Amino acid sequence: MTAPQHRSTSPATVVTHVVLALLTVLILAGVWHLGADLWQIFVAVGAAVLLHVGAVVAHRRPWVGYAIGSLAMLVLVMTPFLSWSPNMLPSAVCFPLTLWRLTTRVSVRSSVVALAVAALGVVLTELVAWTRLPPDTPGWTRLVEGGLLMLMVGGVWLAALLIRRRHEADRRAESERLAAAVADERAGIRRDLHDVIAHTVTVMVARIEAAAVTTADPATRRELGAIADAGRDAHQGLRAMLATLGPATVAPRADPRPREVPISLDTLPDLVASAASPLHAVTFAEVGERRPLSLSAEVAAVRSVQEGITNALRHLEPPVEVTVRLRWTPAEVMVEVRDDGGKALRDVGGQGTGLIGIEERVRTAGGTLSIDDGDDGWVLRARLPTKEGA
Repeated sequence: MTAPQHRSTSPATVVTHVVLALLTVLILAGVWHLGADLWQIFVAVGAAVLLHVGAVVAHRRPWVGYAIGSLAMLVLVMTPFLSWSPNMLPSAVCFPLTLWRLTTRVSVRSSVVALAVAALGVVLTELVAWTRLPPDTPGWTRLVEGGLLMLMVGGVWLAALLIRRRHEADRRAESERLAAAVADERAGIRRDLHDVIAHTVTVMVARIEAAAVTTADPATRRELGAIADAGRDAHQGLRAMLATLGPATVAPRADPRPREVPISLDTLPDLVASAASPLHAVTFAEVGERRPLSLSAEVAAVRSVQEGITNALRHLEPPVEVTVRLRWTPAEVMVEVRDDGGKALRDVGGQGTGLIGIEERVRTAGGTLSIDDGDDGWVLRARLPTKEGA
């Protein structure tokens, strides 16, 4: 992965280039004063200009900038300056800067090639300097200088590589965080679609079936039966569509934020009443003093009732009796949805994921969910903490 390239030069970079250029001018003026030929000064100035150009170009084109810097360093190395190494020119600092920028932007394999070129340049520099070494200068000085240059080049490359990997790790972590947020949002949408639409469709089908049983007109009965079948098909299609949104649950957030759904415990009587029909006796009772709940617990309570009724109407042949009860204590509320088992179980295909979503809602709100299969039907129980008991 290639790191993003900078589009502008920072003020600090401009100041650095100006300072290095001024120091280079001062040193070259001193070298000329000490007896260097004018052509040598001009060559050194040209190489210094190339070094600064290469460092600037490396912002957008790392390889081009590095090539320009390498050419400039080769010119400096091949220019004879007796008793003085051209690597000491302040503008030569631009070369490791181009190596740094290249290493942080290209692949690791390519940066290794650049490091090898730099190391070869150090070897070439010291070999050329060795041939020009004055007789009274010990040879180990070239080895020391070469070792220091190798350490500098290798240190710059390694530091750039470590920073590059840290940035890549940060980008991966950010990508994973965004992916988790998207998955969380998709799971929330999936739960809400299931809770709202699946419940509504199930209640509609149940009431249509009840109307079909109570009507005396055979044609009307057939028509209502066909509508009920279409409703069940729509429910199956909804489940298939929700499957494309991914898993029903994701890891809970550290600070769970309930989805903004306009529901509350006050809607339960209407919810229960809307599910009743001549073949579906659905009743509601509330025992104890109502206590304040967190928003997530209130949403979980309503959705638990909704899912319990939906499953009873969907999986049981009518007539069916469903009882919804809320039992309050100072520490918790127990939501109970109980059915009588109906006339028989329906074959409605594979199991849905509504209960998985409800379990996730209840757990996120700090409660527990249990489902018991007794001799006389199913019982869904959700225990949710009140604000006093949380």
